[in-house]
Amino acid sequence: MAEKGNVLKKSVVIVALVLLAGGLVFYLYISKDRNAVPQGFVMGNGRLEAIEVDIAAKLAGRLAEVLVKEGDFCEKNQIVAKIDTTTLSAQLKQAEAEVKRSMQARKTALSMLEGVRSKMDLAGKELERSNALFAKGIYTQQEHDRVRTTKQTYNAEYAAAASSVAEAENAIEAKLALVEMLKAEINDCMLKSPIKGRVMFRLAEPGEVMPNGGKVLTIIDLTDIYMNIYLPERYAGGIPLGDEAKVVLDAIPDRQFAARVAYVSEKAQFTPKEVEATEERQMLVFRVKIRVEEFNDPRLKPGMPGVSYIRLNPSAKWTELFK
Repeated sequence: MAEKGNVLKKSVVIVALVLLAGGLVFYLYISKDRNAVPQGFVMGNGRLEAIEVDIAAKLAGRLAEVLVKEGDFCEKNQIVAKIDTTTLSAQLKQAEAEVKRSMQARKTALSMLEGVRSKMDLAGKELERSNALFAKGIYTQQEHDRVRTTKQTYNAEYAAAASSVAEAENAIEAKLALVEMLKAEINDCMLKSPIKGRVMFRLAEPGEVMPNGGKVLTIIDLTDIYMNIYLPERYAGGIPLGDEAKVVLDAIPDRQFAARVAYVSEKAQFTPKEVEATEERQMLVFRVKIRVEEFNDPRLKPGMPGVSYIRLNPSAKWTELFK
């Protein structure tokens, strides 16, 4: 009896194991069918990414204002933060006053130049008469030398006056250049967004002293959202740039976002560590960049996981994939 009981127990165990193995096979078969894609398509997992732009201080200074918060939307060239310009504004006023002073000095130098020119012209005429009278013996050598010396003196004074005018004009140019530089620096203190996008990170607060290149904000370009997927060579080698694709996100399964193949890497690499399955991480694959062409859905956010589908065969219908 004991032997029969043992045989019966073993039989039950064997049957249970067979049923369990069959169930496991069936589950794997069903899972495989769920993940399978129709012929003419290929799929890959990934996460949404977007171009990030750091807004940084060009000049060192105290951060006066930050005009946006994390999550705010900003337009291109919108002022998003300000560096204190009190010192620069004072320097600008001083430079503008120096420009006025240099312009007044130029007027004075021009007046002196005009006065010396009149005397020089008169001395030139007197020298011409002196030459004629000296040739006739009417002027003595002493009188002729005096007239000639007067003309030479006015020539030297004219040259000095002309140099003063040139110096004043150079000073004006230098001061104007300083004014323009200070205006440019003040403008650089108005930190503007170079793109139309959304504030992702606010990295500094008013009152902080920023160094040169200190980051204040990070803005993401919502018009340049993409997903990187990794495919084996048998698929990646046949994908042309610009090929049509669809992106389906785990959090938005009810919509397929239109997309295009933007890039296919030239060299194979090991699958990144983000891929959970060990056997998949050991495969050599090619990175394929899928750029989303529809970004009018406010639910789109960088970091969202999903799946990208690429149509390998132009004759294949998307309706075969999304039934």
